[in-house]
Amino acid sequence: MSGNRLEFATTSSTEFVDITSAIQEEIRRSGLRNGRVHLQSLHTTLGLAVNENEPLLLQDFKGLLERIAPAGGTYQHDDFTRRLDIPLDEPVNGHAHCRQLLLSAFATLMVEDGQLVLGRWQSVFAVELDGPRHRRLAMQLEGEFATSRREGTEPLVELELARQLAVDPEPIASPMRRLVEAGGKRLRPRLVQLTSAIGPRNDPLRAAELAAAVELLHNATLIHDDYVDESTHRRGRPTVAAAEGPERAIAVGDYYFAKATRLIAQIGNAGVTSAVAEALEAICASQIDDVALRGTYPGDRESYMRVIRGKTASLFSAACASGALLSEASGEVVGALRRYGDLVGTAFQMADDVIDFSPTSGKTVGLDIKQRVLSLPLIYAAEDRVVGPEVRALLAGSLGDAEVGRVADLVISTDALPRVREEAMMLVEAAVRELDAVELDGLRPALVGVARSAVDRNS
Repeated sequence: MSGNRLEFATTSSTEFVDITSAIQEEIRRSGLRNGRVHLQSLHTTLGLAVNENEPLLLQDFKGLLERIAPAGGTYQHDDFTRRLDIPLDEPVNGHAHCRQLLLSAFATLMVEDGQLVLGRWQSVFAVELDGPRHRRLAMQLEGEFATSRREGTEPLVELELARQLAVDPEPIASPMRRLVEAGGKRLRPRLVQLTSAIGPRNDPLRAAELAAAVELLHNATLIHDDYVDESTHRRGRPTVAAAEGPERAIAVGDYYFAKATRLIAQIGNAGVTSAVAEALEAICASQIDDVALRGTYPGDRESYMRVIRGKTASLFSAACASGALLSEASGEVVGALRRYGDLVGTAFQMADDVIDFSPTSGKTVGLDIKQRVLSLPLIYAAEDRVVGPEVRALLAGSLGDAEVGRVADLVISTDALPRVREEAMMLVEAAVRELDAVELDGLRPALVGVARSAVDRNS
């Protein structure tokens, strides 16, 4: 059994905080493969719920709570003249305590193959009823934890990342270390580790070296992307460009492009080196296309697909292929995994586009709109017969906060978000089918889990 505390801050009096990804991250860190996660609220005005993360539905929930136990109503709990030993800072919150009776202070969630068991549209929420506050949840994980060499190798990647950053010059390493330590889903190194166990040569140490190099390469692309997009925050922290200036951001990104390439070449497998080098070429070419296409904003589906297959899917594909090549898997297996990675990476980016319109994602809603980043939901909304003309007119002008907010509302009002989500799910199922035709030495369930987690997420 493993125990921990989940801590977070709320920002409003009533708020549905999506904690799904935080729970999944704790599952990953603990190595829980199959079992249960037990959650308990440590506050009498903070509940737990499982439901759909859809902005309008969340507004319905808030409205329901307000109708049943309105703020400003008459509650005996708030009559401090009738209560003893009242702290000086005691809040008037009888409504919050009454609302909590409609929720639960406890939740038990199932875990299979290292993934939370949730329905397609389900998320786990901590429901703030008396915010803004700093909140804590008690969390216990029990069941079957990774113990075998194959399943327990993820810590090797973290150790290798720390080792590589420790030997670099501090002015270069420090910005990258902040980005790496801020978290991230680690899907690409996870794919390297899984696929490197498929062929006859299974070497966890070499796989960890390759996985860490791929993760450094990915983070280098993020540093450059944030500079190009003028983003101020990444993973809840200031970007390198925002914190230290564009010159430092470009230098740090370039350094780790070079370092990751060297580390991969030193592994001594020509196929691995070629697979990752091709992905790096695709990433750079697609970045140029992405910037050029912003002149025809919001663009079209064909252009969008071309860009995301280069910027995002290419590294997923290379992670899968390079891991399999490292293990000396057959050409048939390498080809199937390369296609699997391409489909999963494409679906992952589509899911990201949908998440960008969620107010509980942890990202600023509409940031991609303001930065004129290609987005499939926006493309579909611009094609909508009802709201499309207004969307296109707004995008053709200057995009201040009011215009960005209006565009986001229009996108949410159409079928664009569920349409993109459904397309992403179809790509995941196509990726899973690629696995059916080849022998994967018992690793198919884990790869299926990674594919589905690429879409079934809220951050």
